[in-house]
Amino acid sequence: MEIIKEESLPIAMHREWRGKIETAVRAPLENSYDLALAYTPGVAEPCLEIKTDERKSFEFTRRWNTVAVVTNGTAVLGLGDIGPAAGLPVMEGKAALFKAFGGVDAFPICIGSKDPEKVIETVALIESSFGGINLEDISAPSCFEIENELKKRLSIPVMHDDQHGTATVVLAALKNALKLAGKDIAKISIVINGCGAAGSAIAKLLIKAGAKKIVMCDRKGILSEETTEEGTYKRELAMITNRRKIKGKLSYAMKKADVFIGVSAANVLKPEDIAAMNEKPIIFAMANPIPEILPEAAMKAGAFIMGTGRSDYPNQINNVLAFPGIFRGALDAEAKDITDDMLVAAADAIAGLVGEDELCPEKVVPDAFDERVAATVAEAVRTVAEKTGVARKIRN
Repeated sequence: MEIIKEESLPIAMHREWRGKIETAVRAPLENSYDLALAYTPGVAEPCLEIKTDERKSFEFTRRWNTVAVVTNGTAVLGLGDIGPAAGLPVMEGKAALFKAFGGVDAFPICIGSKDPEKVIETVALIESSFGGINLEDISAPSCFEIENELKKRLSIPVMHDDQHGTATVVLAALKNALKLAGKDIAKISIVINGCGAAGSAIAKLLIKAGAKKIVMCDRKGILSEETTEEGTYKRELAMITNRRKIKGKLSYAMKKADVFIGVSAANVLKPEDIAAMNEKPIIFAMANPIPEILPEAAMKAGAFIMGTGRSDYPNQINNVLAFPGIFRGALDAEAKDITDDMLVAAADAIAGLVGEDELCPEKVVPDAFDERVAATVAEAVRTVAEKTGVARKIRN
């Protein structure tokens, strides 16, 4: 006799929900007059207006508030290359977060190709339906090519959240952590373990924010110009980091470091690595679901501040603190792009929401459910967009 096992809670709930998002009708449709106004013949007039000036699509349709959440399923959460259909539950979840935290209407677009050019072409062809593009769970190095090319070709903002959302929240957390430690970002030594999408973007944004001493590590050890292949994105990273041109494994890089940022794999950081760091070491171990070192072990080894990507420990470094507000601000400004200046402003806004009276080693970022976050980030992003000429819609 076959034993029927009880379904796990996630499976049971997702089966019950049958999707985490749905569309809603904004126009009344109660009678023939409503139908004639919302559809034919009334819909012809805004169509002709948009034909004359495509920017009016942001005025007459929901495009002004709509983001495509785009994946090809090649780097889904910690699951890896599971394909576009298997990535759909995650994309729906991301769309739900956009709506719940930022009031943004987001739709999953799962593309069945690993060819960067096909992904680029697909997104370019559907640009007219959206006000922004959020790239999600696309593996490196394809994600860099896809984002860079779309930024050139599209007239709406494009952001790869795995890169820039992560980098923004890391910068916010680091600003507050350094304030507590009494250290200067320009003088500290930072080790980033993991050179994929997130690690690359973190390094570049920290440099934008004033960091000067960064060492990148991958599975083989420290990145240097001598050890990385010409023409690769890792070679580019090596050329803007590792100024001392050191070589060796992660353990060597950790000696006299002030900050460790992990976007890599479980259990790669050892207690003795933390013990070899400078005073008041800051550890952001963000591998999921198991971090590079568990908080208990890190604190026992001498960590001053510990952050992870998990919700069951203090200092959750969570992209939801960034992307809803970043896109909210970009959409409100009808921005042409999302720039590094906008991301730094978002990080400053997130960091500033932790008041002096509550800032402590156990709280360097606001709670994900802090209702102030998205609006505060959006205001900061929109202001910078207006000041730097990225906004097409300027407030009086």
